[in-house]
Amino acid sequence: MSTKTQTKPANNTLLEIIYNIAIPSIILMKLSGDDYLGSMYALVLALLFPLGYGLYDFIKNKSMNFISLLGFLSTLLTGGIGLFELDVQWLAIKEAAIPSAIGLVVLVSGFWGKPLIAKMLLNPMLFNLDLIYQTLADNGKTEEFKAKIQRANHLLAITFVFSATMNYLLAKWIVVSPAGTAEFNEQLGEMTMLSYPVIAIPSMLMLIAIMFYVVKTLTRLTKLNFEQILNAEK
Repeated sequence: MSTKTQTKPANNTLLEIIYNIAIPSIILMKLSGDDYLGSMYALVLALLFPLGYGLYDFIKNKSMNFISLLGFLSTLLTGGIGLFELDVQWLAIKEAAIPSAIGLVVLVSGFWGKPLIAKMLLNPMLFNLDLIYQTLADNGKTEEFKAKIQRANHLLAITFVFSATMNYLLAKWIVVSPAGTAEFNEQLGEMTMLSYPVIAIPSMLMLIAIMFYVVKTLTRLTKLNFEQILNAEK
């Protein structure tokens, strides 16, 4: 009897950047003036793209994880701040609150004994977990490995602290015009565009470094090489 593991389709990073960053930023920066859509309609149109992509991704994958849900909520809050013309300080608070909430979840997951970093990286489709765990047990390294995973989980939480701090500073530095104005939309678009090179790319590099740390820990504690810990069949 054959068994098949059904996995979610991989996210298209290029489409995510286009629909969540590029198109909304261009609309906000270029179409917010009174000669075009105006501040309100430009903001609504710009927000439709990340919301639409989030809905498409939810329908395609038949599920929405916690981080995706927070991203969806973040888009709605940004729209609310602009449409209801709230004080721009709320935008900076919102920008910091979302990654802070994720970082807190990551940190708490470690105290629950189910560190999120393990769920993210120790994927049976990627690693031969049966061999890894059995070898760790045979070498008496299971507890040491758990301690290293906890450390990696703390490092992951720190990346979200970095993201929260940079989000807050970027919002405070760039978005200074009152909500509901064309200038607010343009600055919001500029902030969205800059968030990728200033925040997303450094955070991605930090995550790659954490992944490298986990893999190096696995090979060191198990005495297996990289090819052996990979699940080549899958």
